[in-house]
Amino acid sequence: MEDKRQRARVQGGWAGPVKSRAASHAAPGASAARNLVSVGTDQTWMRREQLPPKRQFVFKEPAEVERKAPEPRVIDEQGLHEISTLPTGVSRVRLIPGFIDSKQADWMFEQLLQEIPWRQRTHLRQDLSYKEPRLTSWYGELPYTYSRLTMQPNPNWHPLLTMLKEHIEKATGHTFNSLLCNLYRNEKDSVDWHSDDEPSLGRNPVIASLSLGATRIFEMRKKPPPFNISLTAKQEENGDYTYVERVRIPLPHGTLLMMEGATQEDWQHRVPKEYHAREPRINLTFRTIYPDPEGMQR
Repeated sequence: MEDKRQRARVQGGWAGPVKSRAASHAAPGASAARNLVSVGTDQTWMRREQLPPKRQFVFKEPAEVERKAPEPRVIDEQGLHEISTLPTGVSRVRLIPGFIDSKQADWMFEQLLQEIPWRQRTHLRQDLSYKEPRLTSWYGELPYTYSRLTMQPNPNWHPLLTMLKEHIEKATGHTFNSLLCNLYRNEKDSVDWHSDDEPSLGRNPVIASLSLGATRIFEMRKKPPPFNISLTAKQEENGDYTYVERVRIPLPHGTLLMMEGATQEDWQHRVPKEYHAREPRINLTFRTIYPDPEGMQR
């Protein structure tokens, strides 16, 4: 009887600890799982907290580069002035104020004003005709064509013009065989933008311009380079010269201006209308005309 009780106690004791051990063996696993879940949740929470806030894309118009038109360069001092250097060559102007003494220039102006056969010519452009806003006269043994207008040969030089041509040739070392005379009667007379680049003038012609009478402003602007394919260059080729380099040269009574080098190829010039009253001005532009392409300068 006691043996049965002892066995029951042994079996009960064995059964209790076994269950307890099973529970103890299971508990660490469950606890680890719970801990893993907790840790995993904490890690996930931490990662979400550490993420930077979402960025919103906002489109902005690109800022336009502000371009300003360059200030014109003013040339009013005697000397040789280089205005550009390009693949076509060096462009330069030579300014000689007082080339003709003021008293001499006075009587020369009056004589030429009265004795030169001044004439106002008519141009045709796009089937429209208009009169030049100035008077002109041509001297030379060859005709001269510009802006589709041909001036016939006139070998009968006025003696004063012959004397001035020889005086300029001696002072500058250049020779000339032709002369275009311009008379600006008042502030309303002008000549528009152009270059003296007609084929009959040859390559890199030298132009000698003598001013008599009222002071007028001689303006120059650089031509846009043909090798520049930028939008600005295309606009300039279409007539927009807003951002090109410019030069302003006052031309008082008796002043000689020489245009040399690649000036006619790379620059344009004009004498603009003015807002204030101006007295008459005579401009004598000496040049060399070639009879045919073989005779032109290369």
